This record gives sequence, C-alpha cells and structure tokens, in this order.
Amino acid sequence: MLNAVLFLATVLIWGTTWIAITMQMGPVPVLVSVFYRFALAGVLLLALLVVSGRLRLPEWRHQPFILAQALCLFCCNFICFYTAAAYVPSGVESVIFSLATLYNAVNARLFYKEPIARRTLVAAVVGFAGICLLFSHDLAEASNLDSLKGAGLCLLGTLFFSLGNMVSRRNSAAGIPPALANGWGMTYGALILLVLVGLTGAPLTPPPDSRYLGALLYLAVVGSIIGFTVYLLLVARIGSSKAAYCTVLFPVIALALSSVYEGYQWTLAGGLGLALCLAGNLVMFAKKRVAA
Repeated sequence: MLNAVLFLATVLIWGTTWIAITMQMGPVPVLVSVFYRFALAGVLLLALLVVSGRLRLPEWRHQPFILAQALCLFCCNFICFYTAAAYVPSGVESVIFSLATLYNAVNARLFYKEPIARRTLVAAVVGFAGICLLFSHDLAEASNLDSLKGAGLCLLGTLFFSLGNMVSRRNSAAGIPPALANGWGMTYGALILLVLVGLTGAPLTPPPDSRYLGALLYLAVVGSIIGFTVYLLLVARIGSSKAAYCTVLFPVIALALSSVYEGYQWTLAGGLGLALCLAGNLVMFAKKRVAA
C-alpha cells in the first residue's frame, strides 16, 4: 500500500513540474533559475532536518557519493532540461524523460549486475509508444536543428537523472536516509551552480514577477523537497527500474494540464496513446501468476 502511495505521489508531483518550469523561462538565466530552486530547497530541507533532530554530516567516505548525487540529480540534470525548454515543448521533454525506465534498467545491469526483466522492457516499450502517440503532433514538428538540440539535451539530462538514481541506491544501501542525502545533495548542487554562475558571468537576476516566484516556490518545495524524497524512498523500496516507470506516467499529467493551460486538443492518436500508457503500467506491476 505504501509503495502505491509513493508511486502515485511521485507521478502527481513531478507530472506537474513541467509546466512550472516553463513559467520560469524568460529574463532569468537558466543557471540562475536552477540555482534559485536548489538553494531554496537545500536551505529549507536542512532546516527541517535540524528542527526534527535528524541533521548529521555523512561520514567523509560517503561524501564523494553525495557530491555525485548532487551533480547528477540537482545540477547537470536540470541544466539540461531547463535549457532544452527553450527549444522544444514541455510535452516533448516529458516524452524523452520517459526513457528513464530503459536508462535505469541498463544502468542497474551495468552497476549492480541486476538482470533486465522482460516485463520491464515490454512495459517500457509499450509505455514509450503510448507517450509518442500522445505527443505525436509535437514530435512531428520537432525536426529543425533547434529541436534536435533540445532533444539531445533532454537525452543527456535523462542520463544524468538515471546515474543519480544509481548513486542514490548506493547511498540508501549505505544507510543514508534519502531526506538527508537530498538535503546535503541539494546544498552541494546549489554551491556548484553558484560557481558556474560566477564562471559564466550570468547575472543574478531577481525573480521578475509573482508568476516566476510562485513557480520557484512550487518547484523548490513540492517538486524538489517532497518529490525527490518520495521518489528516492520508492527507489529504495522497489528498485530503480520499477520506480522509473513513474516517468512514463508524468506526461499524462502534463498533458491534462496542457489541455487546460496550453490548449492541447485530444485526438484519436492521443486516446490510443493514453490507453498504451495505462497498459504498460499494468504490465509493469501486474502480479506474477504462481503455478498450481
């Protein structure tokens, strides 16, 4: 029951962050927007850990892995996706991000010698086919050089996300709670981003309006603190391959919001795509039959 709650919470939270990211596009440079997000999230999460009496500094032997988690999940991943938002629609970003299921299956095989289950591959292919149908119009238009650049950034961002999952598995196995790893990881990520801001000369433009500020608060508190903690708890409980199937369902939520805010028009292809997404979900989580 708890696994189902964690799974649904992750889908609902991260399925809504795509449109919030687009609200941050504008006068604030990408590096600065990502810095604001994780600086705020890191400070708030560490403060919560202090208040709850759970804050501690992981042993030095774990620090390189906390830093690796920071680079993958709270820095490079989001630089790629925020930058890509200038080239491709949020729907296309979420389509490509759904490949995290395959990334995680392959990386779990490489790093943890975990066999790739047949149902994982089938569910990933069925779900990805559904996502492509859902966003067939956007994908059909993504044919110019800028669109290809955006798609490449999304693929790279998804790779960083998957590698971060692998590091998080290691940290959880070493006894570091996800909230603690996230608190320090987001803080380290913000410091790395601040260095990058200084090296690139990007101006620390303040939030321009209430729309940007609202999106920032949502992304920092709900999308980052709650979203990553819930998702990494799920990874620790059911494994990275199954947990990553959340990414196949994110676009369904994003699509529902797009219908309201961006005027998405449902088509036969979209309906079939939604059916395939749900079918892939059933394949992934259906209980195996036990022979009599």
